[in-house]
This record gives sequence, structure tokens and C-alpha cells, in this order.
Amino acid sequence: MNTITTTHFNFPGQKSVYRGKVREVYNINDDLLVMVATDRLSAFDVVLPKGIPYKGQILNQIATKFMELTSDIVPNWLVATPDPNVAVGHLCEPFKVEMVIRGYLSGHAAREYAAGRRILCGVEMPEGLKENDKFPTPIITPTTKADNGSHDEDISREAILANGIVTEEDYLTLEKYTRALYQRGTEIAASRGLILVDTKYEFGKTKDGQIVLIDEIHTPDSSRYFYAEGYAERQANGEEQKQLSKEFVRRWLIENGFQGKEGQQIPNMTDEYIETVSDRYIELFENIIGEKFVKADISNINERIEKNVLNYLQNR
Repeated sequence: MNTITTTHFNFPGQKSVYRGKVREVYNINDDLLVMVATDRLSAFDVVLPKGIPYKGQILNQIATKFMELTSDIVPNWLVATPDPNVAVGHLCEPFKVEMVIRGYLSGHAAREYAAGRRILCGVEMPEGLKENDKFPTPIITPTTKADNGSHDEDISREAILANGIVTEEDYLTLEKYTRALYQRGTEIAASRGLILVDTKYEFGKTKDGQIVLIDEIHTPDSSRYFYAEGYAERQANGEEQKQLSKEFVRRWLIENGFQGKEGQQIPNMTDEYIETVSDRYIELFENIIGEKFVKADISNINERIEKNVLNYLQNR
């Protein structure tokens, strides 16, 4: 199936292009950013070799929807979405940390806990928990924002402030926004029969110094969801939780001997497996958003995106 894994656009006023793990960001006149969500799939901070049909559209449309649903509590960078795979927003200076918030002992936190560690990013995790138990209060466990090809690293609030990565005043705002967004995300998820387990947010500063939410929000790439129905019973019985997230890809990779470590080979992803991943992402979209997913025309994605973005830039 046709996918978009890289772009080579040349838009009017284009100053530079930044290529992230999944998104490609075009700077227009040091004023706007055109962010293209590709179909690339990243896991363990490694971009996998094949694209996933409709993944970019899914991520972009989920993020756009949640930007709209949270704009009353936290300002964001978004200006327009001229194409299913594209978001246009204000040029911002990103903070060099990602704000991770965890309501449950899952994923990385659970792996650290199982290894006997009780401090994560300077935050103490209580004794007596088992995997996927709810924390008494959600914990914020930031990571550094790695350059492309590098791994994000856990970091404490104290280290962020001591190293001058973020000022104390700004960091307090980031924490406040992170908790507010997680609370709203938790409420929306509950209305869809889901539990927002953990998620990450990225923030930046506009030219006039306003702190805003940037990049993606509450997508399956940045968040972990459980189905609420049966959660308590599964916990009581020591069973795995039924979840909506990218974790199913991570687990497949682990089962096939890959965790992003040096010397490990990425396992072959067959066309059949890629189709199942695409189907799972569509399932994620429909459950998280509560609407039927409408597939965009992918007969020539690059041409479609270029036409829609040019039309927007010329008529705004």
C-alpha cells in the first residue's frame, strides 16, 4: 500500500526543514511551521524500515482533535490543518524536555519497578504495587528531548533546574499545564470507555514569550490507553490489561529480539504484519476519538499534501 515515509517539498518562503522520528517540519518565513505527519513508525527511539498505511493521518487527526478539546485550559501552537496529514502552527522555540505523566505503573515505569528501583526521575514510587496498578497521584517523570538518532533520557525536576535546561518559573508552568492536560485527557478517555494510563506533552515558546503546547497530544504514539471495562477484574486476577497504544508493536519487537540496543537487528515486517498494524491504528483512532475513521486518498500522498499546503499558504 502507498505510504509517505519522507518528503522533499519546497514551499514558498521555506527557510529550513527539520526531520524528526515521525514528523517533518517546514519553517515558513520564520513565522509558521508546516508539520507533516509521515507514516513512519518509531519504537525504542528507532525508526522502523517500512511505513504504516494511514498512520500519519491518524496521528495528525487525533492530535488536532485534542488540541481543540484542550485549548480552553492550555494554549497551543495550532493554526490550521490544510491536509489530513498536515498541521500548520506558530513557530516556537521548543523546550528541551518532554513532560511525561503517569497515572499507572506501566511501561518504562513498570520495568524500572520490576528491576527493584523505586525512584523514577527523582519521584518516589510507593511500595507494594504490581504492574498496571494506579498510582495514588499521577507522577511527572520528564525526559530529555534527544536529537534525532539519540535516546531520550530520564531526568529529574531537580536536574532540569540545576542544569538550567528550563527556568524554575517556566518549569512550574509546564508542570501545571501537564497536570491540567492529563486531567482533561483522563475525563475524555473515560467518556469513551478508556483509561489514559500515561502520556507525554511537548511545549514551546512563541515569539512573544507565551508557553504553548506543541507537537502531538493523546495519540497512540505518545500515550497508553487501557479499556476501562474489565480493568479491575484483570488486575485482581493478575492478567494483562487490554490496551490501545503502540505497546503491541514494542512487544512484537521484543519477542523478535529487538529493543533498540546496539548490535540488534530490526526483525522483518511482512506486508501482512504491516496491514495488521495499520488496522490496529484505525481501531485506536475510532476508540479514542469516538468517530468512524475516513481514509484519505493515498493514491499519490505527496502530490495531495503539496497541493493542499500550497493552496493554504497562498490564500491565508
